Amino acid sequence: MKRRILVLNERDPHHPLTGGAETHIFEIFERLARRGYDVTLLAASFPGSPREEMVQGVRVVRLVNRYFYYGVVAWAARREAKRMGGVDVVVDVLNKLPFCSRWLLPYPCFAIVHHLFGTTAFRQVPLPIAVLTYLAEKLIPSAYRGVPMMAISPSTKDDLVERGLAASQIWVVPPGVDRATHLPTDDGLHREPLILWVGRLEPYKRADLMIEAMPEILAKVPDARLVIVGAGTGRSAFEARVVALGLGDHVSFTGFVSEEVKIDWLRKAAVTVQTSEKEGWGMTVIEGNVCNTPAVASDVPGLRDSVQDGVSGLLFPYGDRAALARAILRILTEPELREKLVREGCIWGNRFGWDEVADDTATLIERAISPSTEPVVLTASPF
Repeated sequence: MKRRILVLNERDPHHPLTGGAETHIFEIFERLARRGYDVTLLAASFPGSPREEMVQGVRVVRLVNRYFYYGVVAWAARREAKRMGGVDVVVDVLNKLPFCSRWLLPYPCFAIVHHLFGTTAFRQVPLPIAVLTYLAEKLIPSAYRGVPMMAISPSTKDDLVERGLAASQIWVVPPGVDRATHLPTDDGLHREPLILWVGRLEPYKRADLMIEAMPEILAKVPDARLVIVGAGTGRSAFEARVVALGLGDHVSFTGFVSEEVKIDWLRKAAVTVQTSEKEGWGMTVIEGNVCNTPAVASDVPGLRDSVQDGVSGLLFPYGDRAALARAILRILTEPELREKLVREGCIWGNRFGWDEVADDTATLIERAISPSTEPVVLTASPF
């Protein structure tokens, strides 16, 4: 049976601040839409955005800007559900404030959880917003008790369980990768020493750590260069740090780029780097693996799930600049290690596919609509 699905997520793929969470959601729901599901997303507006449009087969309805979005989304959801003749399930995407739709809407709820902020919020956003986020997350154990939840990594599931949710209501389904578009163009073994950092330029992503590691790297590999791909509120501060360290000839910023351009950078890079304090998973890690590009990443929740240390990449202690530089230098200067990481990383990355993720999401949506104690059989998760 094809379902009517109402998805709640602050951003859609056209939003200027869109990120990995939006890519994840649309890779899933565009596939379900192609299978005949009726999918509507309620998102925040942004300057110049149409109120309504079809995006990758999903009907996107934009409400108000992100500062007022959470204040009106429950009312708008009731209105849209009525317009749709009722819905079979409401999907809460938890990667900012929780929607608590089980309390507010008379429909079954299914939750997709990327990661929770916890105290990280106090290092990311102004204090009033951080306090609101921290307190809102305290509602999750009560608001989602018994609600089927899809976590994108074992670390995210562990976080939810530690907060008081039952492990039996949470299934781990990592994001996929489009293996057709991410085909490598070489064997990955003889690339220029290009270091690639991809992500939103936000404080908790710690691009500054990668910038500050460059002098140590350049001392051993003088022709190394760092390309930082992405946009965000921290860009000006990061650019200022580059200038202060005299790294203008070795570090460049691309700003936001298209998916095609991002993939091209992944194919050129000798190594991708993730320096975040916390992630839900680390999609660019897997995308890089499929492109024959190993990763260096912080040993933190999410990234320690997507990076198999010593197999698909290397982990370093979070915040340790010297350890980060050493890990990158190993990949740049040790051919046998590089060959192993490229080979095993490609095998690892090719285990993840979006069609399988969409299959599992559909299975879990059915569990939300028709609760059962029967075991759920999933296909996408290696965990």
